Amino acid sequence: MLSDGEAKELLSFLTLEMRADVKGQATGYILGLTGNRDGCRYLQTKPDFLKALVTLTRDPSIAIVKDCYHALINLSADETLHQPLVKETHLLDILFQNLLDPEYMFADRICTILSNLSRHERTCRDVFSALQEQKIGLDKVVEIFCTEGFNKKASLHYLGPLLSNLTQLPEARQFILDKDRCVIQRLLPYTQYEESTTRRGGVVGTLRNCCFAYTHHEWLLSDAVDILPYLLLPLAGPEELSEEENEGLPVDLQYLPEDKKREDDPDIRKMLLETLMLLTATKVGRQIVKNKNVYPIMREFHKWEKDPHVISACEKLVQVLIGDEPEAGMENLMEVEIPKDVEEKLKELDTKEQEQMEKDKQESEKQLNESPESL
Repeated sequence: MLSDGEAKELLSFLTLEMRADVKGQATGYILGLTGNRDGCRYLQTKPDFLKALVTLTRDPSIAIVKDCYHALINLSADETLHQPLVKETHLLDILFQNLLDPEYMFADRICTILSNLSRHERTCRDVFSALQEQKIGLDKVVEIFCTEGFNKKASLHYLGPLLSNLTQLPEARQFILDKDRCVIQRLLPYTQYEESTTRRGGVVGTLRNCCFAYTHHEWLLSDAVDILPYLLLPLAGPEELSEEENEGLPVDLQYLPEDKKREDDPDIRKMLLETLMLLTATKVGRQIVKNKNVYPIMREFHKWEKDPHVISACEKLVQVLIGDEPEAGMENLMEVEIPKDVEEKLKELDTKEQEQMEKDKQESEKQLNESPESL
């Protein structure tokens, strides 16, 4: 890496006043450093370089600003850089100010950086606090996210993962689930947003996190929110169900067309199933989901699904749908205390199951690659 003298000289080039050609070479060099782990770890120890990058996001040269944002994306992808970026610079203040500007051309890069920084709880709290301190609030982020064409120069799809990350915090979930704000109702249609997997996945992740708040399950499943069709439609296919099965389903899921397609991303399908599973953790949730005749949708989905991880999630949900009710005192599965030894055993079994699924998947791919090509 750089000697102290070289680092000092390079830093002197990273100022707003420096000539554009010299500054451009310097930011290009820093961008190169952020492209590998050793370079990122070196910059972790050099907060002055981090500050300079953040300052230069205000440079008049578009090329220089682009390099700075690219470098900040790379740095924010490394968890060990999260606290230095947040604590040693004014990064969050600048990002949120620019995000609010509907003409800002680098807004998508801002969304990516914020999404990276909010993945882990510690820095996620810093991001959430910065939102409050700047009097922007989560309501403004949701408003921007749900306003089609808010920024003509950016898609803002990565606000979806940002919302998902923020809802790992109880206070963010409380805001999304506020019955008087109607926030979650605004997000529901994006479970089928065809233009972006990132946006869809972010919203589904947000819904899943919110469903950990089991006291809201009855409200979420009621007509006031009606979350169930939005979770089931992406999992439903064109298969023909009996008239009796169709009549028992929510109206939006009855008699689906022959060209109906399922969600094509396996990670999103798995999150949808996990969200449904969470909703069945309470007695009232299980009763509503069972009464809505969810089983036929899951039965046909299980026949269609190929991904072993998604199949496993589906089978766990089906077991709840067709199984007997838990014994008295254990109706709320999220409040049941599991003995430590049993919990460890379950974790061990789950790990073995995951390893076996990966092994089976690799074996299947190997056989596929070795099979002779058809003539």
